[in-house]
Amino acid sequence: MALSLSATVAAAQVPAPPELAPTANTRPRILEQAKIEQRLGGQLPLDAVFKDDEGRTVKLGDYFGKRPVVLAFVYFKCPMLCSQVLNGLTGALTAMKFTAGKEFDVVAISFDPNDTPATAADAKAKYLLRYGRKGSETAWHFLTGDPKSIAATTEAAGFHYVWDDKTQQFAHASGIMVATPQGKLAQYFYGIEFSPRDLKLAMVESSEERIGTVIDTLTLYCYHYDPASGKYGAAIMNILRAGAIATMLVLGSFMFVMLRRERRGESMNG
Repeated sequence: MALSLSATVAAAQVPAPPELAPTANTRPRILEQAKIEQRLGGQLPLDAVFKDDEGRTVKLGDYFGKRPVVLAFVYFKCPMLCSQVLNGLTGALTAMKFTAGKEFDVVAISFDPNDTPATAADAKAKYLLRYGRKGSETAWHFLTGDPKSIAATTEAAGFHYVWDDKTQQFAHASGIMVATPQGKLAQYFYGIEFSPRDLKLAMVESSEERIGTVIDTLTLYCYHYDPASGKYGAAIMNILRAGAIATMLVLGSFMFVMLRRERRGESMNG
């Protein structure tokens, strides 16, 4: 997309305390903390220690030095947006001529310290199957870590998230980043769908250690306040409905044009 969607936040069914109950147009306080800040040119902590999807102890720097890295902060038990982010990323990478392991690497880091190498391995298998390019398994990395390493990495990247005790879920923003081979943050992409063209351009620039520019963001939340129930309910369906409506409009316009052409052809032949 020319303008990527900003910080789609994942949390559902959050009761609103009576004394703090917002109106339908008020942003809940938890969203003040769940966000992504663009820290272009910032250095990632390459000495941060994690576990890879095979249970081996690794450093973040093990995946840098040769190629740009596409970085995604997710958690592997996320019930909503994390899978949408990885789906969108996989779809964009599949549409590109660039191949993981040749022009770039992918690193997905769980910000949930309760995730394990086993859950990371399950996620890796799922997205490698969707990506479908042989030999790329050595270029996709799904990492888990302790709170210290997670905090150091997410803070350096400007990725902020909040644990909600009431829902037993994380409220977080959705997006991905592209980092240079030396581990400097080069570009941010917000939302759950990513333009293959823009992503490829970011890879080309970051491969030369060039840092991109701050992008405009359009804030879109994945839940909204329901004054009738006094709760925040998932609104991701609104996004899907909007996409379905847009598809129907495009299809309807196409059919209308084709019918007009057919009728004109019949009248000319008649």
